[in-house]
Amino acid sequence: MSEDSPGLAHHFDSYEQQKDSATLGMWTFLVTEILFFGGLFAAYGLYRTSYPAAFRAGSHELDITLGCFNTVVLIASSLTMALAVRGGQTGRGKLASVLLVLTMVLGTVFLVVKGFEYHDKFVHHHIPGPSFHFEGPESNHVQMFFVLYFAMTGLHALHMIIGILLVGYVAKRAWSGAYTPQNYNFLEGTGLYWHFVDLVWIFLFPLLYLIGRH
Repeated sequence: MSEDSPGLAHHFDSYEQQKDSATLGMWTFLVTEILFFGGLFAAYGLYRTSYPAAFRAGSHELDITLGCFNTVVLIASSLTMALAVRGGQTGRGKLASVLLVLTMVLGTVFLVVKGFEYHDKFVHHHIPGPSFHFEGPESNHVQMFFVLYFAMTGLHALHMIIGILLVGYVAKRAWSGAYTPQNYNFLEGTGLYWHFVDLVWIFLFPLLYLIGRH
C-alpha cells in the first residue's frame, strides 16, 4: 500500500485489478454456498415429492403472515444495502454507514420474528425429536418436514447473523471514510453476500410456506 494509492494492496498493480480479484473471490465463495444450500433444497424436493400430503400438512402449521412480513423486511434490507454500496461508490461514506446500520436493524427484525416462529413450534411440540407431536397418520413424515424446515431456516438464520456482524464492521469503516470511489471492494463484497442470503429466503418462503396451502 502506498501513500499515493490508499487502500491498494502491494501485490496489485491497480485498483481495477484489485477489484476484479475481490469480485472473483466473492463469487467463487457464493458458488460454494449455493452448492451447500443446494443439498438441502434437493432433499426437500425429494421428500416433498415422496410425501406431498404430509408436507402440505406441515406447511399449514407455519404462520404465513409472519413469513410474508419477513419477506418484505428482507427485500427492504436489500434495498438499503444496494443504496449503501452506491454511497460507498460515490464517496459518501457517512450516508453508506447510516444505510448499513438500517440494514442491520432490518436483519435483526427478521431474526426476532423468526425467533417468535421457533417459539411457537416449541409450544406446539413441533420440534423434531422425542417430544414431537402431530395428530394424524402422517405424523412421522410431517416430522421430516419440520426437520428440513429447521435445517433450512436455521442455516439461513446463521448466515443472517454472520451477515449482520459483517455489515456492522463495514458500517464502522464506512463512517471513518475507509471506502472511496476507487476502493470499495469489501463493501461491495459484503453487499453481494447480503443479497445472496436474501435470495435464499426468497426461495425458502414459497417452498416452506406457500406450496400446497390451497
